[in-house]
Amino acid sequence: MLPLTLLKSSTTLPLLVELKSGTTYNGRLISCDHYMNLNLREVVCTSSDGSQFWKLNECYIRGSSIKYLRLPEEAVENVKEEEKRESHGGRGYGGR
Repeated sequence: MLPLTLLKSSTTLPLLVELKSGTTYNGRLISCDHYMNLNLREVVCTSSDGSQFWKLNECYIRGSSIKYLRLPEEAVENVKEEEKRESHGGRGYGGR
């Protein structure tokens, strides 16, 4: 399972992102690209020392500034289900 596959299957799920600066973002993933740039919605941003909080409707996070991501377990389950569907629906099963 590739990281980008996991991320792309996690759209609309809650996500925690910690940046290299220590700032954290909690929100719902809208989209991501192959550079791991993220768009989040309904975001709560926390300062690196935890003393300040901001509520944002939407935000964009550059992939190169991400330290780590935390996804819910259901994201992994979604990818496993998609992989099963793709393996049974592909070419090579009968026909010409």
